[in-house]
Amino acid sequence: MKVFYDRDADLSVLRPHRIAILGFGSQGHAHALNLRDSGMDVRVGLRNGSPSWAKAEQQGLRVLATADAAREADIIMVLVPDEMASDIFKSDIEPHLSAGKYLAFGHGFNIHFKFIQPRADVNVFMIAPKGPGHLVRSEYVKGRGVPCLLAVQQDPSGDTEKIGLAYGCAIGGGRAAIISTSFREETETDLFGEQSVLCGGLTELIRAGYETLVEAGYAPEMAYFECLHEVKLIVDLIYEGGISDMRYSISNTAEYGDMTRGRRVIGEATRATMKQILADIQSGKFAKEWIDEYRQGLQNFKRLRKDAEQHPIEEVGRQLRSFMPWLGSERLVDRARN
Repeated sequence: MKVFYDRDADLSVLRPHRIAILGFGSQGHAHALNLRDSGMDVRVGLRNGSPSWAKAEQQGLRVLATADAAREADIIMVLVPDEMASDIFKSDIEPHLSAGKYLAFGHGFNIHFKFIQPRADVNVFMIAPKGPGHLVRSEYVKGRGVPCLLAVQQDPSGDTEKIGLAYGCAIGGGRAAIISTSFREETETDLFGEQSVLCGGLTELIRAGYETLVEAGYAPEMAYFECLHEVKLIVDLIYEGGISDMRYSISNTAEYGDMTRGRRVIGEATRATMKQILADIQSGKFAKEWIDEYRQGLQNFKRLRKDAEQHPIEEVGRQLRSFMPWLGSERLVDRARN
């Protein structure tokens, strides 16, 4: 495994290029602003009528229609939602690709599962920050960075790794680490982590714990604090020093309960389910299911989202967070701005 840092990159190779960031969501806004602040020639590509158009302009960025941005740029970073990317590629990007251009991605989904298949004379690379875009931006502003993954899929020009490495450093990744990988490895591990641990596994564990306490007659507020609020405290300790440092910090009672009860919650049945989730990712079954869901109007997705938003833990959380106004004083996510 190769690991790169700022000292390994030459940002001068990136400065002559015209860079288009397609999309201005969590990752898009971070890439565009960090690249601009690193002295790069950046424009943002959005669909006409996008609510993000004004947000990008308010940040001082030049905004063009997606096709115009792709036509103008020689490095095109695709940061639109995975499910939309192949349609946008066909209509707005592919007609403006020519030999020697660079097509870049923040996630390997569409390349790995072949929903997007660029022409052979185009360079293709990936810079995938290992954190949400709002953190990519906030860490950059603080003079720090979020680690990134770098992969090269096509390299007809022979310099794609250098360009990708410079790009990763220009958004702050080289301040932490830029790790060499492949589109396949990034895509499959990323989807697995999201589904089984970071998002799917964690949120269901939180809600199951909350429901168990409330159903047993404990106050919803107590259940919220124990099963959701304190997750950040534990995760911060793990993030800083690993599981062992977290266990060093908590009480002996908590540590003993952790080591003797954790495997009863996450037992063999859970591990078997994780293996099936991974198999569905590796085979492309999940990818096809998700793209089919999108093309059929996202009806199931919208129903699931609505049901989740109506869970009692959400209302209890809103009430309790209102007692702690400092939680909103330095928000990473401001929906009106980013």
